[in-house]
Amino acid sequence: MWHTVLFLVVLFSHSAHGQVSYSIPEEMSKGSDVGNIAQDLGLDLKRLKSGKARMFSGDSTEYIELNKERGMLLIKEKIDRESLCAKTTPCALHLQMILEKPMELYTITVEITDINDNAPVFQTEEISFEISESAVIGARFMLDGAVDADIGLNGLQSYSLQPTDHFVLELQSHADGGKNVEMVLKRPLDREKQERFTLMLTAIDGGEPVLSGTVQIHVTLLDANDNAPVFTQKVYKASVIENSKKGTKLTTVGASDADEGSYGQVTYYISKVNEGGKELFMINRDNGEITLSGQIDYEKTNHYQLDIKARDQGGLSDSCKVIIDVLDINDNKPTITVLSMSNSISEDSPPSTVVAMLKVHDPDSSANGHVHCSISENIPFSIISPSNNIFNLRTEQELDRERDSEYNITVMCSDNGVPPLSNSNSLHLQISDVNDNAPVFERSSYEVFVVENNKPGRSIFTVKASDADSNQNARVSYILEDSTINGVAVSSYVSVSADSGVINAVRSFDYEQLKVFYFRVKAQDGGSPPLSSNVTVTIKIQDQNDNAPQVLYPVQTGGSLVAEIVPRSADVGYLVTKVVAVDVDSGQNAWLSYKLQKATDRALFEVGPQNGEIRTVRQVTDKDAVKQKLTVVVEDNGQPSRSAVVNINVAVADSFPEVLLEFTEFTHGKEYNDNLTFYLVLALAAVSFLFITCVVVIISVKIYRWRQSRFFYQSNLPVIPYYPPGYTDTGVTGTLPHMYNYDVCMTTNSRNSDCKYSTLGGQSVLVVDPSFTETMQRAMKEKELLEDPESPELQKPPNNDWRLPPNQRPGPSGAGARPEEAGAGAVGGTGPWPNPPTEAEQLQALMAAANEVSEATATLGPRYNAQYVPDYRQNVYIPGSTATLTANPQQQMPQQALPPPQALPPAEAPKAAPTPASKKKATKKDKK
Repeated sequence: MWHTVLFLVVLFSHSAHGQVSYSIPEEMSKGSDVGNIAQDLGLDLKRLKSGKARMFSGDSTEYIELNKERGMLLIKEKIDRESLCAKTTPCALHLQMILEKPMELYTITVEITDINDNAPVFQTEEISFEISESAVIGARFMLDGAVDADIGLNGLQSYSLQPTDHFVLELQSHADGGKNVEMVLKRPLDREKQERFTLMLTAIDGGEPVLSGTVQIHVTLLDANDNAPVFTQKVYKASVIENSKKGTKLTTVGASDADEGSYGQVTYYISKVNEGGKELFMINRDNGEITLSGQIDYEKTNHYQLDIKARDQGGLSDSCKVIIDVLDINDNKPTITVLSMSNSISEDSPPSTVVAMLKVHDPDSSANGHVHCSISENIPFSIISPSNNIFNLRTEQELDRERDSEYNITVMCSDNGVPPLSNSNSLHLQISDVNDNAPVFERSSYEVFVVENNKPGRSIFTVKASDADSNQNARVSYILEDSTINGVAVSSYVSVSADSGVINAVRSFDYEQLKVFYFRVKAQDGGSPPLSSNVTVTIKIQDQNDNAPQVLYPVQTGGSLVAEIVPRSADVGYLVTKVVAVDVDSGQNAWLSYKLQKATDRALFEVGPQNGEIRTVRQVTDKDAVKQKLTVVVEDNGQPSRSAVVNINVAVADSFPEVLLEFTEFTHGKEYNDNLTFYLVLALAAVSFLFITCVVVIISVKIYRWRQSRFFYQSNLPVIPYYPPGYTDTGVTGTLPHMYNYDVCMTTNSRNSDCKYSTLGGQSVLVVDPSFTETMQRAMKEKELLEDPESPELQKPPNNDWRLPPNQRPGPSGAGARPEEAGAGAVGGTGPWPNPPTEAEQLQALMAAANEVSEATATLGPRYNAQYVPDYRQNVYIPGSTATLTANPQQQMPQQALPPPQALPPAEAPKAAPTPASKKKATKKDKK
């Protein structure tokens, strides 16, 4: 009884696809009808003939054929389901019917159902048991089961045992559908009554008619053996890769027997294996090791189940099950079969026109059997898969014969295995081409290694691209695409020649700053519109040994002495210190080695060449010097190598005071040099500051006196050109207009010195600046007027009130000009003097001028402390007289012309010691 199930599916494109399924029993005779394919698919018989309908199975044996006259599917070869599918369910044949003009494909599935045509068969003709007479009731004995090639109800269903005087049968079903047959002892055995007996085991299936198979069981009773072997586990699992070599170990089973002697010796053997695996496995009878004895193929069987028996010399046994899974490997390439192919196609064919129909098959499983196909790049075709394992090659865009007349299309099909296997098929098609080929680089990406410190402008690499087109369309230009590297344009690093593709370095690279960078180069052809492609170029900078090692520890300080202390009780290998250094280079350029270059006692210390640890070589003795100086060289592994030197002071002592006494002299000398350097720098800074200050003051005074000279020129006030000898002696020829005294204070055994600046030279010295030149000339001119009694500009001397301050004078001593007539800035006085000024009057005018200079300096220039600015009003020498006028602070306070000095220090600074230069100047003054 068979039936037909029809499924029709209409797909897009110019090819039609449909599916129909049939179900038939196995063992049908040749010529039997399978189904009316024309009626089921709704096709006319004429269509079958005109379309050249044919069947395609893909297998070497064709079981089904097509009768075009009747539109019927017929049995061509007798079908045996067991040889075709074994235990696989459902069992089906997958066929394709192909029609042409127009091209159509129909999928036909014929399911083969099982009939009861196979009786159960035992693998052995007889079964022998040697059973001890002491076997207890309930003892179990595993029997070799029968095998039935049929499936379902037609397969093996039950067993029967005759006679049943001593034994009964028990069946144990497993989750996988298998059954174990065990013979269970129900009565005690007595070897003296019956030593041997024979049983008949019958296997029965469930088909109609019922088929069965039998095997004889010979039982031999042995002497007492009361312990049977026991497996460590009932189920063992193992896996093996297909195509493994013979002798490959799969697993080892083990059973133990508590008996001694021959009864404790266990032997192993395979009692049952599924169909086709009997010759593939073998077991070592002594140790239970299961190995591969044949060629195993996943595509044939991927699962094996072995029943293993362990039996001792007394006839007792135990059984276990070994499940072996076969692992698939990618050992089968995809096969490509061309179902239909058009040798030529017109240039006006619309897109999506089917050119060829392919069937691709890979017998591997999972990802190893999953196939994907692709075609050559840069061609106007595509390949798609409308159904499982069926691929259509079709046009992707409009064609143009005037540009290209043919194509060689390579269809590449590969699976997803590891490693993937592939197969290809070349198709030749008459077709036209357009300018659809972009430049293609020789490699998908480029990686270039450049040694750092290269010369700018050096050529480092060349990229090359080719274009399959011709003439102008094949002319390739290279362009550096815009990008940035750490915020800087890539054109600042490299440049690309537009014609040759040569890449030049614009700058010198530094590995420590930039190790790797990327940029893209575009290749563009000369077509219209132009086509282009790009490629990524990776520039990797290689390191050079251009950096010396840097010592991190011990820290080398210039101002202090650091010493490592080693006790005199230190043993051999005592860790003194560790030199820590780094090298910013990489690779072998950064591999550091340490060696001891100098040492006070080379026999006492050593340095680890790899770790830089300084340890003692021998026991420290009392004869060893306290101060030990070590010089360690740290060298890298570059070519040429670079190195760094570190000095280490080691003190061999048991107490800190002892170390302090040894190193005090060195420390004091260091501190002395440091303090002296500090004070020298401080002195230089102070002198520079004073020099700049004095320059500013001189300029200010010069400006002020220039203004004063204009004032005196416009007014009628006299300018007394008199300068006491005590003031004119202070002319200096050096850089600074003042003299300084330096006091050096030394403390006992301190090795330190302090330099103190004293105040300016004597307070009674007046500095004559070159800026007074114009004022002096003006004064001399007025002196000549005084000596000439007939001069109309001669002024009279003041009255006897000249000794009083201006605010205490009784009144003007003569007619004088009004203040408003004297001009702006004029100082109001008592008017013109009736007589030539006396020396006292000249002195008073001089003191007033000095007071005005002091006020101008305080206003225009930097404010000097009274300690550094001499007071011109303290000591005044009158020419021709032995008297010295000293300014009285009490009288100066109310005067407006002479304001009090700023904060005079209580203690008078030490006076400068006379120098040979000053003595020489004094001598010249005395002579004058």
